[in-house]
Amino acid sequence: MTWTNRRISVSDDTVIHFPGYESWNSMTEMATVAADVNKERVLCRVSLNILEDKFGVMDDTPVRCIAHHRAVIQEAARKLIQSESFEDDGSILIRSGDI
Repeated sequence: MTWTNRRISVSDDTVIHFPGYESWNSMTEMATVAADVNKERVLCRVSLNILEDKFGVMDDTPVRCIAHHRAVIQEAARKLIQSESFEDDGSILIRSGDI
C-alpha cells in the first residue's frame, strides 16, 4: 500500500477499504482514519472540534471516539472520496456538515 499526496480519480469500479487504522495528532488536534482507494492510501482527517460537536468527545478520548463512531466517520469519508473532494495534499477533510 502506498500513500499518495495527489488526487485519485474515482470511478464506478473504485474500491474503497478502511483498514483498522486511526491516529491522533495532539499538536493539530486532528484525528486521522486511513482509507485504501484502489490500493493507494488516503488520509481522512477530522478535527477535535467536530468530534466534540457531533459525538461529545472529551479532550483525552479522541481515538476511542473515532473507534466507537468508526462507521459514521467512514461513511462520511467514503462519500467525500466518491465525490473527489480531496484537499490539495490528497487527503480528505471531514467537516461538520459531512457527518
